[in-house]
Amino acid sequence: MKLSTRGRYGVRAMIDLASHYGQGHILLKDIARRQGISDKYLEHLLISLKLAGLVKAIRGAHGGYILAKPPVQIKLSQVIKVLEGSLAPVECVDDPKICTRRELCVTRDIWKEIKEAIDKILESISLEDLVEREKKKEQSKV
Repeated sequence: MKLSTRGRYGVRAMIDLASHYGQGHILLKDIARRQGISDKYLEHLLISLKLAGLVKAIRGAHGGYILAKPPVQIKLSQVIKVLEGSLAPVECVDDPKICTRRELCVTRDIWKEIKEAIDKILESISLEDLVEREKKKEQSKV
């Protein structure tokens, strides 16, 4: 299983917003420049995140994007779910009815455990945690 650019870039944008939390609305072009993401692609990602209630957008001269909640209240799992959907390695984990072998399939049990482990990790990490990790990495470079 791999995350798409949609998931990876969306998480980067959300970390950017989290690192500027409390500084007012952030321009899309500034996020795009800092994160190396095209404006158009980033706009599509932020629309999805806005529809999910994770970001707010304001139009106009003093517009831009802000997180809808404090970074500590937004879990990585929420962002990934909006941008990627389920992270189940196979379809039958989320929809067992599609598999005629579900009662006997030992590999489905493994795929389910993998999904549960991924979900648990993503749920345990907030955007605030990622901002702190980023700060530590920047400090260790100096």
